Order: sequence, then C-alpha cells, then structure tokens
Amino acid sequence: MRIPRRTFLKTAGAAAIAGPVLASPASRAAEAPGLAAPAASNKPRLLTGCCAYSYRKYLEHGPMTMEDFILKGVELGLNGVDLTVYYLKSTDPAYLASLRHLAFKNGIPFSGTGCGASMVVADKAKRDHVLEQIKKWVDATDQLGASHVRVFAGRLPKGATVDQGIAWSVEVMKPASDYAGVRGITLGLEDHDGITERAETALEILRRVDSPYAGINLDISNFNAPSTEDQYAEIKACVPYATHSHIRDRFSNSHELIDLDRVWRIFAEGGYKGYMSAEYEGEEDAMTGVPKLIAQMKTLCRKYSSV
Repeated sequence: MRIPRRTFLKTAGAAAIAGPVLASPASRAAEAPGLAAPAASNKPRLLTGCCAYSYRKYLEHGPMTMEDFILKGVELGLNGVDLTVYYLKSTDPAYLASLRHLAFKNGIPFSGTGCGASMVVADKAKRDHVLEQIKKWVDATDQLGASHVRVFAGRLPKGATVDQGIAWSVEVMKPASDYAGVRGITLGLEDHDGITERAETALEILRRVDSPYAGINLDISNFNAPSTEDQYAEIKACVPYATHSHIRDRFSNSHELIDLDRVWRIFAEGGYKGYMSAEYEGEEDAMTGVPKLIAQMKTLCRKYSSV
C-alpha cells in the first residue's frame, strides 16, 4: 500500500534513524542471485559534476557542441559530466564512440544520460513505446560507457489518479530496469514536475519496481512540499535511494535559496556515493554562473567527503 501522505514526513525522520524500509539499490544488488558484492562502506563519496542542461542556451542554438561541453567539464575540473540527450546530434554508434573517446582522452567520465519520455500515459501502446524509448537510451548509454540513465514519470492525464500513475510507471520501469541491469546500467527516477514531485510517490514507485538497478535521480530543488523544512525532509527521505543528483541553488516553486551546506550534510550522513551534478538555471549567464556554483560545490565536497 502507498504511504499515507499525512504521515509520510512524520515517519521519514524516524525511518532515517531506524534504517530505511526499502533496501537501498546497493544493498539489494549485493543480495541479488549470482552477485556477491561486499558490503558498501557508509563513508560518503561526493563527486562534483555538471549537467549539459546548464549550458542549454549555447547547446540549443550554438555555438557550443556536446564536444565543447565535455571539454568545458575538463576546464572546470569536474569529476564527471552528465550528457543531456536533447543536445546529442544522433545515436549513431560512430558519433557516440567519438564522444566516449574524447572523454577518455581527456580523463573525464560520463556520470549518465537521460530519457525524456513520460511513463505516466493512459494508453498501453504508448506506454510500450516509452519502454522502447528507455531501452534505446540504455543502449546509447552503454555505447557511451556510462552507467546511469534518468527517467521520468510525468504529469497525470486528465481524470487519472495518482494510483494509476504509479501503476503505469511501474509497468514501464520494472522491465526497463531488468533490461538496463543486464548491461550494468541503473535507472534513476527523477523527482520532477508531475506525480514524483512528492517523495512518497517516487519512493512508492521504487518500492514496487523492486530492482537493484532502480533508484532516484535526486533533484534537490524539485519537490513540491508545503514548507521549507518539508523540502529538506523529502530530500533526506530519498537520499538512501539516490543513484545520481541534480543541484540547483534555489527551490523551483518558492525560489527560496537552498542551504547547500545543509544539503551536503544530508547526503553525507546518508552515506551517498555518487555525483553531485550541477543543473544551473540561474539568471546569470551560464558561462560565469556555472563556474561559481561549481566552486561552491567543490568546497562542500571536500568538506563532507574525501573527494
């Protein structure tokens, strides 16, 4: 059964202390048949990254190319870059291989990619198409040499219920996770506009998918929570299942400044190991705004982890 909304935030803090109800992706992977992974360390490992979407103005209309973005990541001294797939020229294997080679030659890995298709669609044939789209991007991600694909649930169509949206999302994400897992790739469900703008719904989808290759692409700014404290509570509730993150400096709905030090502390206390990937949407031009955000993130990564 879904977690009642009125009790979710009240129980989230206690659950974080007592231990998560769901097994985290890492622990479930260790328990999966045929896998004998050692227990993961609780020591956080926070890596600084950047999403290509941060430079959307330049990638959409030029003059920046995806190759330029990769080299920008090197210039900024990042641990990895997140390839927003809207800006790829194609999924032609030769093109993807060229990007992978460029990244390798410059010593910068890809933290992941994404699929923009929405899983919350009422028509079964359309849901089947979304599954094929996710598989397509899993294959492309595999060719790029990355291990993470973010996916989206989406907005409810008129007349549909949240329970239906959850069921449709699970129907798509479960086989997609199986497909990705064979390739060693994890799907991260992003908390985004629509049914996953509340942590309880995202976690319920994840619980029903029940795969070591499914987690949450945790965007710290996107929860539609009733108060600032609730925003941080929702982030904290999702950290044990986070497989990737997106970092902005303001909450999307309230536009209130985010206490990034508090966010890093939450990730560190949750034992997160992965990318803290900037997704810049500030008013300042990205060419100057992104480096400022990255500098702040690097300081926090050094403060709260060994990276």
